Amino acid sequence: MGAQAGLFEAADGTLRCRWCESTQAYQHYHDSEWGFPVTDDRRLFEKLCLEGFQAGLSWLTILNKREAFRKGFAQFEAEKVARFGAKDIERLLADAGIVRHRGKIESTINNAKRVLELRDEFGSLAAYAWRYEPDPASRPEALTHEALRAMTTSPESLAMSKDLKKRGWSFVGPTTVYAFMQAMGLVNDHVEGCHAREMALAARAKLKVPR
Repeated sequence: MGAQAGLFEAADGTLRCRWCESTQAYQHYHDSEWGFPVTDDRRLFEKLCLEGFQAGLSWLTILNKREAFRKGFAQFEAEKVARFGAKDIERLLADAGIVRHRGKIESTINNAKRVLELRDEFGSLAAYAWRYEPDPASRPEALTHEALRAMTTSPESLAMSKDLKKRGWSFVGPTTVYAFMQAMGLVNDHVEGCHAREMALAARAKLKVPR
């Protein structure tokens, strides 16, 4: 493969990761969110839940439904979602704007309760999640397209997945957790040469990691 494997050049000459090529909305998500560090608990809970909903589907499908998900799940405020009951489950199962999967809906409610438990122990979901940031030395020296294709899990995603499951979370397998780590900036998986890679690295350099 050539040096530009995994990238595409937009009309303005900007190089981006090829996975976001299909729509402007996808490119905006790639440019402004994916791989950029997040410390806000609501956004973290949303990202982890949506990665669970994405299992078996494309991320673009989830992204296109994100506003409906936010509306259906009280903007992913964990305190509110934790109080959802049978009527809310039926309401969500009737909502064509989201992915109507009973197991994933019930999992989101369950996981909201588990978020509150994590906050009691660690102070925030953010403080818990950032404990799993990998040592930079363990990451590939150059993130090529080939290297990225081989990384669907990591030692850290395996460890976080195992710990979350032990704490009663569901739909948090190692692959889902790794996708969450990519989305929230625990890892920067923009391919070398992508214009957003250096911006994400700069954002991480400025970040005060929550403790």
